[in-house]
Amino acid sequence: MYSVEISRANPTCFVFLLDQSGSMHDHIGSGEGQRKCDVVADALNRLLSELSIKCAKEEGVRDYFHVGVIGYGANVAPALSGALAGRELVPLSEIAASPARLETRSKKVPDGAGGLVDQEVKFPVWVDPIANGGTPMSSALARAQSIVSTWLIDHPGCFPPVVLNLTDGESTDGDPSFAADGIRQLSSVDGPVLLFNLHVSSDSSAAISFPDNEATLVNQYAKALFNLSSILPTGMRTYTQQLGIPVSEGTRGFVFNADVTSVVQFLDIGTRASDLR
Repeated sequence: MYSVEISRANPTCFVFLLDQSGSMHDHIGSGEGQRKCDVVADALNRLLSELSIKCAKEEGVRDYFHVGVIGYGANVAPALSGALAGRELVPLSEIAASPARLETRSKKVPDGAGGLVDQEVKFPVWVDPIANGGTPMSSALARAQSIVSTWLIDHPGCFPPVVLNLTDGESTDGDPSFAADGIRQLSSVDGPVLLFNLHVSSDSSAAISFPDNEATLVNQYAKALFNLSSILPTGMRTYTQQLGIPVSEGTRGFVFNADVTSVVQFLDIGTRASDLR
């Protein structure tokens, strides 16, 4: 399983579920002083930019991936902005060509003398930070199940799609396990669809990254998210280990109480699907 090559003729898809509830306005607990909604949106925008660069060839960006971003808070709806607003799944070439805007950001770069200096760079934005309403996670997972199910009808031989749920709170519209089970029961010929969960918090305690059992998790909510999450396939597990994160055959795609670094690592590992052809 999880060995099919990803190509333009046989692409896969990523569906990001983005918690946009009111509590995402709170600051993340790891001391950076940033709002949770800003941290998650920045990480996701950076990932979309990096995927576009990774898939860029002489003739342009190749559509190895189709990408969907579904926000859930005051409502459950596609969260890409600008020209892509309202679309559930978008080929990567269109993502690359249509950021909503370019922001000027400051980036630390080497000064040639052993130090760092600030340099202004253009930062593409597709997803805006939003914090409003409850946490209808069950509805968001059900929306992802519908999107992925439709994708698999047209792409039965693909590398299994990956759903990444980025959240800071407990579901406010019922037990999400039924919808999560529905996602994980979908499959291509190459294996079951993958569901990974990232928890961001205002708590300043250390993150728990990619555990293989629930014994280290501090509350029932964390344990519930852990049990919703898929086991990491071998390739992702190997890459996780290369980053210095302990893994086992039971390691799941789950991070609890994530800090900024953990958010970035989570997205990197969760979208490291396969070699591209």
